[in-house]
Amino acid sequence: MLAQTIQLGLRILIVWAGGFLMAVAVAAILPDKFGFTLTTTEKTLFIPFSRVGFWTCVLGALIVTALVVFRAIRADIG
Repeated sequence: MLAQTIQLGLRILIVWAGGFLMAVAVAAILPDKFGFTLTTTEKTLFIPFSRVGFWTCVLGALIVTALVVFRAIRADIG
């Protein structure tokens, strides 16, 4: 059981490290002056593509972590 826990921890570590490496690469490659603008009646909000890429990678790492943990919990219960 301990070996499976360590393996699960290492998988989560690899996913998070990969997600952050991709996020940093995306932020470095995409310039801040390119993006899209959200306009409302009162304000405009400029969102650069580098920030969108960063948060997409972080969200992907969160989702994979949640799925791996859920699968481990389900395997322990069932």
